[in-house]
Amino acid sequence: MASQLFSPLTIKNITLKNRIAISPMCQYSAEDGFANNWHLVHLGSRASGGAGLIIQETTAVSPEARISPSDLGIWKDEHIEKLKEINQFIVSQNSIPGIQLAHAGRKASVSAPWLGNKKLDFAQGGWQTVAPSAIPYHDNEPFLPEALDKNGIQKVISDFKSATKRVVEAGYQVLEIHAAHGYLLHQFLSPLTNVRTDEYGGSFENRIRFTLEIVEAVQTEWPSNLPLLVRISATDWAEGGWNPEESVQLSKILKEKGVDLIDVSSGGLVSHQKITLGPGYQVPFAEKVKKEANIATGAVGLITEAQQAEDILNNGQADLILFARESLRNPNLPLDFAKELNADIQWPKQYERAKL
Repeated sequence: MASQLFSPLTIKNITLKNRIAISPMCQYSAEDGFANNWHLVHLGSRASGGAGLIIQETTAVSPEARISPSDLGIWKDEHIEKLKEINQFIVSQNSIPGIQLAHAGRKASVSAPWLGNKKLDFAQGGWQTVAPSAIPYHDNEPFLPEALDKNGIQKVISDFKSATKRVVEAGYQVLEIHAAHGYLLHQFLSPLTNVRTDEYGGSFENRIRFTLEIVEAVQTEWPSNLPLLVRISATDWAEGGWNPEESVQLSKILKEKGVDLIDVSSGGLVSHQKITLGPGYQVPFAEKVKKEANIATGAVGLITEAQQAEDILNNGQADLILFARESLRNPNLPLDFAKELNADIQWPKQYERAKL
């Protein structure tokens, strides 16, 4: 039986050569949002390593949208040149370049992980964060996030729209909107972080409004024949938070709005979350969304082995497998997995003499 992991996946006008995607992973290696040779080599090596889709790390739609001062950005035209160079290399390796657009909201203005992942105050180069409500992520933070007013909400929507125009110019062929991991869109979705009393808070319909408006703004610039993905956290892993049933409900609406695939992760919203970790621990959420919302899904989270990924696809639990830490450990993961599964995969000609 032919390998499902190495079967093509067509979404709109784009065909991925296999079902292996590289998940967006922050590198904390940019300056003023600009990509550099680290990003070229990091993303390029995963393309030459055989992945069908390379999704660039969380890329900020404005300076204040960054998680850290070292995040990639796409808020000005000058960012495009290097990103275009990276994408051209990815395409040359018969891989598809994608990007994840995001706003960190209240989780912004922190240092890189190797600098302690600490909230930066203004004297340390930090900036005022924003959120649906003025609730901090940690109790001891040096300042509260500022609750977005109507003008602030419209600015974020406009920033996503402008960023999307640059995404197209830079040559990306897949766009993912980040509505997971406790960042701004997720903060609006969850009642744990959204206690607003206007049309953006309270009911489910109100809490999803901001995300839907972002999707609609992005679609005014994003070609309708190219794949549009949304990453969600299926559960907050906390009592009274966003839950899998709401994730299904939102996914049904996103499908109606023209979203092609839901990238199903979980958690990241509150510091008191209690996650039950284990191999493939988030896969049941991807399966639930796929079957109950009748939309294609991507599975993520402690998927580390070829047969494990193959089984997820064979069992109809997801349509795409996204690898993060495992691909950091091994840029050539697809080449290794192909060997394990006896799948035929094209090696870079420069490496073919190493193929056994």
